[in-house]
Amino acid sequence: MNSDESTATRERITIRTVAAHAGVSVAAVSKVLRNAYGVSEALRGRVEASIDTLNYRPSRTARGLRGSTFTIGLLLVDIRNPFLPEVIDGVNGVLAPSHYRAMIGVGEARTQLETSLIESMIDYKMDGLILVAPRLPSDVIARFAQQIPIVAVGYHDPTAELFDTVNCDDQRGAALAVEAFLERGYRRISMLTFGARDGHRVSVVRQREIGYRRTMEAAGLASDIEIHSVPVLSPDREDSIRAFISRPHRPEAVFCWSDLDAVTLLNLAAEMNIRVPEDLAVIGYDNSPVAGLSLINLSSIDQSGRALGVIATETLMSRIKGRQEPVARTTPPRLIARRSLSHAEKS
Repeated sequence: MNSDESTATRERITIRTVAAHAGVSVAAVSKVLRNAYGVSEALRGRVEASIDTLNYRPSRTARGLRGSTFTIGLLLVDIRNPFLPEVIDGVNGVLAPSHYRAMIGVGEARTQLETSLIESMIDYKMDGLILVAPRLPSDVIARFAQQIPIVAVGYHDPTAELFDTVNCDDQRGAALAVEAFLERGYRRISMLTFGARDGHRVSVVRQREIGYRRTMEAAGLASDIEIHSVPVLSPDREDSIRAFISRPHRPEAVFCWSDLDAVTLLNLAAEMNIRVPEDLAVIGYDNSPVAGLSLINLSSIDQSGRALGVIATETLMSRIKGRQEPVARTTPPRLIARRSLSHAEKS
């Protein structure tokens, strides 16, 4: 059989062909393709065996006409963040046993680009969207959610009704960092935060700032509160961090909103012969893979990106299947202590 004949043969294979080959109904094949609830393993095995034997690939166009394309959109804020691959891994882990697949877009923390990508995903007739740390206002996401099921990760809006949210308890995460410093005798504890941006009201950064501030106040250290905001872009970002730790009365300890800036802080401290943790203790946030490298050894707040991806995908799938009441899921953070945080009480 030549390539043209082979292609023509594949094109003639339909869901009815698969059903006939497996000896089941078309409806049964459809349930397996949709990973519908209640499908027995025996039925799934028969249908999937026929799909493999026939090399059947469901037509995306045809599925779109039926109202389902078995694709979800995954919109990331910034692909350069080493934390995000863990979220993607969690999403793909849930989708792998099903016939759903994720298509990724990167919004680059720009609202206009995020809007354009969401509109494109809707036009492509995707079945649902997972937005990771979107910068869009809640009312804009709500309008999109009237057209397509949406779950927002890293988006703290307890009033959301038309879309779901999945978050780490970021206030508690910041509190864990400050408490770890306090337990080791540190008092001059500062926070390094992210520069001005859209969507700050519902962002994880704001929640971490609130957690830092409240924990410092509860410890009677309100007068020592210092939140240093770094610019969004480099090299101003590095220059700002360098100036922050080169002051005569620099802090004893720094809680960083993200491992991204915490690693930069460690690198600059090494360049300036500032000993970590002897002269400066540091805790980041995300527990990204780079934090555990022996040359980095950064203490960090773990929010389990994979768990967030899993929960977000499971939540989205329940939306796709018809759930309408809003869901707000929260995961607990934990501190991973490494060399950047002294183990003994500070003298």
